[in-house]
This record gives sequence, C-alpha cells and structure tokens, in this order.
Amino acid sequence: MARIEIDVWQGDIAELEVDALVVPANESLFMTAGAAASVKRHGGDQIERDAVDQGPGAPGTAIATQAGSLPAAYVIHAIGVGHDRIANREQLAVAIRTALAFAEPLQLRRLAVSLIGIEHGAFAPSEAAEVLIDELTGDGLERQLPESVVIATASAAETVAVTAALATRRAHVT
Repeated sequence: MARIEIDVWQGDIAELEVDALVVPANESLFMTAGAAASVKRHGGDQIERDAVDQGPGAPGTAIATQAGSLPAAYVIHAIGVGHDRIANREQLAVAIRTALAFAEPLQLRRLAVSLIGIEHGAFAPSEAAEVLIDELTGDGLERQLPESVVIATASAAETVAVTAALATRRAHVT
C-alpha cells in the first residue's frame, strides 16, 4: 500500500474540488453546525434530506449522500459523537474508519475531511486531530484509496492542532 498524501488547508470545506467531503454529523443527520452546515448552505438542502432519509444513525457510523451542487460528487456524514456529547475516542475512530471505507466502493481518490467531534465541544481540536491522523496513517491499513486527503480546518486553532498531530505522527514514523 502506498502512503496516503495528507495536506492541511484552512478554509471552507465546501469550496474544495475533491471526490468527496467528510463532515461531522449528529445522530439525526440534520446538518446544523460547522462544516456540515456550510456544505448544506453551498450544496443545497437535498444533501440534508438524503442524509436524514438514511437516519437516524448511531455514533461510530457514517453514511454517504450525493453532494448536490458542490464540486465534490459525495458527502460522507461521520457520526463521531452522540447526542449525549460524550467524548469517546474509540467511537470517534470507528466513525472516521467507516467514513474512509467509502473510498473503495465509491472509487474516491481524493477526500477532504473536517475535524469530526469538535462541532459541539465533545473533543478539543487537538484530540480530534490525533484520532484523525492515527486513522489516516495507522499501521496495518490495507486500503488503496483514498490516495490523498485534504484536512480542511475552519480556524487557526484547528490548523495548529492538525499540524501538531501530523508532526508528532511523522516523528514517530521516522
């Protein structure tokens, strides 16, 4: 397996021209906060309707919908935290893993991923970034896709958290 290329980009995830966007979702799959709200605003209400039609979803799961008028073909909605807003790292990791698993069947070469689990404060950006980086770069991963991921951050604090998590992971790998 080739190593995955990871870039960090600060801005609105809805603007990125990739095969799919991975955004945080709640159990009801309504797109009301953060990156998900931006994707709905830019791509259209049909994205949310399609997500809600597949719900509700359990924490640790993900669903895929078409991306409306966005440049991406799909939106993957990852439910990393339940309505109880309890931070559970393993549940978050499973949600990210499930979201990434859509790459093979949908032939997604390039994904944009926002930090999952921070939208209502369950996870600090640094914690969410660690889990995301671990899932993207973890040992024993057998997947061929995606080939590259853009981690889309919405603020300087998120960018710092992701950059630090990447630096820590790279220090342990080399």
